[in-house]
Amino acid sequence: MSRVDVTIGIDVGTTAAKAVAADENGRVHARARIPHQVRVPAPDRLEHDADEAWRRGPVAALEGLNLPATTRVKAVAVSSMVPSLTAVDSDGHPLTPGLLYGDVRGRVPEAAAQPLPAVGEAAEFLRWTAAEAPGAAGYWPAPAVANHALAGEPVIDFATAITSLPLFDGTGWNATACADCGARVEQMPRVETFGTPIGRVPGSGAVLATGAIDALCEQIVAGADQEGDVLVLCGTTLIVWTTIAAPRQVPGLWTIPHTAAGKSQIGGASNAGGMFLGWVDHVVAQSDPTTVDPRRVPVWLPYIRGERTPFHDPDRRAVLDGVDLTHDAATLRRAAYEASAFVVRQILELSGTPVRRIIASGGGTRVQPWMQAIADVTARPVELSAVAEGAALGAAFLGRMAFGLESTIADAARWASVQRLVEPRPEWVGPAKDRYRRFLELSGSRLA
Repeated sequence: MSRVDVTIGIDVGTTAAKAVAADENGRVHARARIPHQVRVPAPDRLEHDADEAWRRGPVAALEGLNLPATTRVKAVAVSSMVPSLTAVDSDGHPLTPGLLYGDVRGRVPEAAAQPLPAVGEAAEFLRWTAAEAPGAAGYWPAPAVANHALAGEPVIDFATAITSLPLFDGTGWNATACADCGARVEQMPRVETFGTPIGRVPGSGAVLATGAIDALCEQIVAGADQEGDVLVLCGTTLIVWTTIAAPRQVPGLWTIPHTAAGKSQIGGASNAGGMFLGWVDHVVAQSDPTTVDPRRVPVWLPYIRGERTPFHDPDRRAVLDGVDLTHDAATLRRAAYEASAFVVRQILELSGTPVRRIIASGGGTRVQPWMQAIADVTARPVELSAVAEGAALGAAFLGRMAFGLESTIADAARWASVQRLVEPRPEWVGPAKDRYRRFLELSGSRLA
């Protein structure tokens, strides 16, 4: 039997560590998923047991692939959500909770708030964590913990590091900013360019490569590279990026460089993804939303723990508008999926960019009612990525770069593939548009 060479991508997500082993064409030969708990000790707190989710989880996901002896693993790379932070001891074992995006312990004091949303969150994480564990050997985000667990190397990529501005200034850790939060530069992880070899994984001998932010890894293998291409990342966090030819600023949205040369992306992250829909799963009875009358759906604002893009308001809360005694569980579930889709449409309209196509990636693409709602609300077909674990797949491609099997990130476009197309249903488009207008009124959007 012929040997198959693969690289492995591991994604440390909010609800699980996922791993895929992919060959040179991006075909997945094995996959593994190790769930972990998301802890919400208070409405405004969000954390992991960092030892479970960031240290043991990635190792278990790698081992869980159970690859046959005929498979040779060339490289491994890790992607992860941002921001995140924990204190570690000299062996890389977490000492404090793993703080996650949106946790109140990362809230920037009003007097020190920056004009850009979320800037300073990682610094406040460091301030809290350093006060909790002042004698820690290090203060590391999730990918540093994972990389150390895999190969003894606490390394993160430049994109992850830059999200910690002002702690990281683009060239290195800022000693003054770190000291202001109670830390020293030597306690922070090493920073390398993504796709760089940084060590060896014991046992397999595979190269450990620097990965990247989960959204960036998803983007490089999604094929959303032309102007007007929209990438909707359907995970615990809902993320919407539209490719634009040149950078421009829109209040409430982020503009970041695209991995495609000369292009940018505009959009941002929302709490209206799996975080909201998972909560709905717990509180609303299981039922089939496809049985619902298109004209008889209430409107749900999905802000169960504040909202990120476009409001950047941690104190917003959910609203269910227009409910009456004729509404059942199926109707409420459809309203929830529409709420998530309304946020997608809102970010698209705020960006002011004509939409060429919509590509959806992430585990949520396997939730058919969610994907159907996005198609109905945007009145556009939605292309579903063939590999749901897009962030892990993108990390696997970065592993190929570290091993010298790829010369440019642009070549990741050949790994993009579509599983199927979800078409909008004509009988739903009109009623959904009317409810979208109500959604804008209730949320106080300037589009209303």
